[in-house]
Order: sequence, then structure tokens, then C-alpha cells
Amino acid sequence: MDRFAAARTMLKSRFGELFDNPSDHRLGVPQPALELPCPPGATLVELPDPALAFPKQVDLFDLLKSRRSRREFSSEPLTLSQLSALLWATQGVHSIIRDGFATLRTVPSGGSRHPFETYVAAIDVIGLAAGSYRYVATAHKLLPVGNPPDLRAGVSRACAGQESASTAPAVFFWSAVPYRSEWRYAVAAHKTIAQDSGHVCQNLYIACEALGLGTVAVGAYSQKDADSLLGLDGSEEFVIYAAPVGWRNR
Repeated sequence: MDRFAAARTMLKSRFGELFDNPSDHRLGVPQPALELPCPPGATLVELPDPALAFPKQVDLFDLLKSRRSRREFSSEPLTLSQLSALLWATQGVHSIIRDGFATLRTVPSGGSRHPFETYVAAIDVIGLAAGSYRYVATAHKLLPVGNPPDLRAGVSRACAGQESASTAPAVFFWSAVPYRSEWRYAVAAHKTIAQDSGHVCQNLYIACEALGLGTVAVGAYSQKDADSLLGLDGSEEFVIYAAPVGWRNR
């Protein structure tokens, strides 16, 4: 239908356009940083070894078979070890390659650009003060970014009042930093960003299933409230996806 035509363009491949509209990468423009910098003198929160939380043996077939969206959570808090495991599973860095050109991570990304930052609204996590944090993936640590007076209410507004977000002990938010991908793929980048977000969230589902936790992908969030909660400018960085995490009731 004509009214959807412009929106559908993002779903189509535009790589052929790069011959006439080259990317900044091809033009020799220096690449953007692989992740956002930490403020000078910032105190980062150490995270446990992510391997410690996962069971020694898991049946991948069973995990895939049982994986589903879970919207009801118990009142039990998460542990810092569990949070560490989920952060690593979704954006963990294996290595930095080619003299800092790209990172190899636990999820694939178009051109290894990994255009996301991971934020966690930690409402009830044992060993972690309540507040919002950014995951510093290259160091596997957390950077405190905010401590609003009523974090749970802010998270609820950010997730458009969805009950699963208002009852979860932690909520993941992924922001997009589009230029990381635009630098290499110009007008073709936005399709790869959308594809990449699915890779990240699916890893969260599988990791939660392995840990006995539940999650549900949230695409219908409030852009203004989510960006405001995390202090994002809404232009060069903005929330693109969210997912509450908690102990599943069933």
C-alpha cells in the first residue's frame, strides 16, 4: 500500500547505491569509536566471570524448544553473576581485531560494526545498587549512568506501561549509535542495524532460558521516555529495543 511504501524502504537492500553514494569508510574518514567513552575518573562496577552462572552442560535442542516470551516474573531478585552472564551473552567482546578496527563479539553484526550500547535498569539485583548502568563491553564492567528517585516508575513509562517491565528486577535497553554502521555502509546501514538488534535479543532469550530466567522483547516502547530515562540525545544515540528479565513464574 502506498502509505507504507516509504517505511518499507528500510527493509530493502540498498548496498547497490554505495557505488554512487560511497560511505565515509570508502572516503577515508576516520572511523568512530567502537564504544562510547567513559567519563574521566569514572568508577566502574566489576562483574563476575560470566561463565560462573551458566550450567556446565546444557542441551541446545531443549533450550530452543522451550524458548518463549515470558511476561510474568516472581519477586525474587537477580544476582550480579546472572546479570554478568546475560550482558556477556548479548554483547560480550571476544577480541578487538585489526588494530582496533572492529570487535568480535558473542553476536554477529554487519561489518562487525556492533552499533549498540547496552543499558540495564537494575531495580533489584543482589550486589548492585539500584540505578541505571551502561555496559562497557570491552572491559566487561558497568558504568553507573543514573539513579532516578523512582526507577521502577521510569522504566514503566519507558516501556509504555507494559506490566512485564514494571515487575521485572532488571530491564535491558539497547541503544543504537547509527553512525558506527553508517560510517561503513551509509544509506545501507539501517537495514543491518535492524537485523543486528534481533541477533542481540535472541541471545538474551537463549541465555535466560539456560539460567532458568524469563524475558520478553519490547518493541512497543516510548521513545521519548526511554531516551530520557537513560540520558540519550535521541538523534546520535537512541533506544531501539528493550527486554525485562526476571525469574519466571511459569
